[in-house]
Amino acid sequence: MAAYVIVEADIFDAAIYDEYKKLTPATVEAHGGKFVLRGNPVEVLEGEWSHDRLVMLEFPDKKSAKEWYYSKEYQEAKEIRSKGSKAKFILIEQ
Repeated sequence: MAAYVIVEADIFDAAIYDEYKKLTPATVEAHGGKFVLRGNPVEVLEGEWSHDRLVMLEFPDKKSAKEWYYSKEYQEAKEIRSKGSKAKFILIEQ
C-alpha cells in the first residue's frame, strides 16, 4: 500500500535550504521513493496557508517511508535542513 510523506516548510535561509534540496533526492530514491510535488508558492483556494513550501513524497509502503526518514543519509540532510528551515513532516498511507 503506497505511503505519502507531506512536508510543510518555512525557510529562513534559502542558501542552506538549497543545499538540503541537492542532498535529498538521492536519499528518497534509495528507499524506492519519488517526489510527487516540490513546490512553492502554494495558491490557497480555501482556508489559510502560512508556509513557504509544500513537498509530497510517495513511497511503496509505510515501512519504506520510515526507513528513508530515519536513514543515516537523510538524517545528515535533515541536520542541514534544520539550519535553514523549520518543517512539519506527516506520513499517510493510501
